[in-house]
Formats: sequence, structure tokens, C-alpha cells
Amino acid sequence: MKIPSCPVVLFLLFSATAGAQATPPAQPTPEEIAQRRAAQEEKLHNDWANLQRYRDANAKLSPPLKDENRVVFLGNSITDGWAPYFPTMFPGKPYIGRGIGGQTTPQMLVRFRQDVIDLKPKVVVILAGTNDIAGNTGPSTLEMIEDNIASMAELAKENGIRAVLSSVLPVYDYPWKPGLEPAPKIIALNQWIKDYARKHGAVYLDYHSAMADARGGMRPELSSDGVHPNEAGYRVMAPLAERAIAEALRAKR
Repeated sequence: MKIPSCPVVLFLLFSATAGAQATPPAQPTPEEIAQRRAAQEEKLHNDWANLQRYRDANAKLSPPLKDENRVVFLGNSITDGWAPYFPTMFPGKPYIGRGIGGQTTPQMLVRFRQDVIDLKPKVVVILAGTNDIAGNTGPSTLEMIEDNIASMAELAKENGIRAVLSSVLPVYDYPWKPGLEPAPKIIALNQWIKDYARKHGAVYLDYHSAMADARGGMRPELSSDGVHPNEAGYRVMAPLAERAIAEALRAKR
């Protein structure tokens, strides 16, 4: 079929093409979320910490170059969803994403050696705790979360890796487990993380202050579900992470 070279037709074709290119990634449907939850449940019984997720990728990763400032981002779905943006938000940087959706701090602690220490980074950025508060792997007190974060920070320090301890992102309510009132718990946990970092020579990375609304939840323009950042949310986080990493690298010299 021959398309006439009418200016209106060409304009419409161009607009449609441009719109398609600019369309952000589609948000998961309820069915896709349910499938992911089922897959996560299956993993809990067969590979509780999901060590299989990055095992092959870790084996293929070359050792860092002599002057390489390798950084590993360890976390949950927030980190997992951020990693595809690393090439554009951190161009040319040797940053490695090791986030796994739904994970809690005990799971991250189990895979800390495989997914962080063995990769020999100079810095690890740890973003963890929100799924513990949501009860993804069972009830957790703030003290339990704090113990696991402290253990990861201690492992990093013992292996010559500088730890950047991230604040938990603001959440007013979890869509998959409503009614837990997480906002004040997150604020309390973040205060502990900040104090721990100051006392133990880690770097505190405060995402919460830049992303919270008046209720202690995520600002609506930064997330579609109040928990996971969209691209705009990650663009708020990126320069904050860069500054914290730079601080950690300066302290390592």
C-alpha cells in the first residue's frame, strides 16, 4: 500500500513514531505481579536466598582492573529495577546491580559473600529493609533488621570494602500488604542507619528526605505504586548515590 506524501499524514506518522519511542516501560499487570509472587514463593522453598540468580553472571565477571572503582549495589526490587538505567544514569561507571525483588535483609546477608565480597568492589551500596517491614519472609522487628544491616557492614569492612548504607525509601502503605503503617517504622530505622554509619565509619545515603511527602510516603510523581520508584524517582536517587560513592572512595584512599 502506497502512503501519500501528505504533510498531515507524515506529521501523524512522525508523532506516532516519536510517541512510541518515548513510551516508558509498562508497569506490571496484577497477573504478572501474581506470577512473580508465585515464583518468589517457589524460590523460598528451593533457594531461599536466591543464590542462583547471579551465580552465572558473577562467574563471567572479570576481576576489577587496577584503578577500577567498582561499586556493587545490593538490594531488593528497587535496586533490581534500577540496574537497567545504570548505563544512562551512570555512564561509563563500573557499577554492578545485585538486587533481587522481594528480598529481605537476612536473604541479602546470606548472599553477601557471593554477590558482593567475591566481586571485589571498592564500595557496596546497601539498600535494604522495606521488605522486612512488610513481612515478606515473616515478622521482623526493627532490631532484627538492624542486626542484619550491621552484619553486612561489618563483612564489608573486614574485606576492605567501604559501605554506603542507604535510607529506606518512604512508603505510606504497601499495596500487597495494606494496613501495616510502615512510614514511622521506616523513619525510625533510617535514624538508626544514620547513627550506625556515623559511629562505624560508613557513609549514610539519605534518599528518604528527597523523596518523601508530608505523610511520610513517596511523592506521587516519583512512583506509580508508592513503593517502587519510576524513572523520575531513580533520577532523584542517582546524584545522591554518586555523592555518597564519591565520599566513600575518598575515605578509602
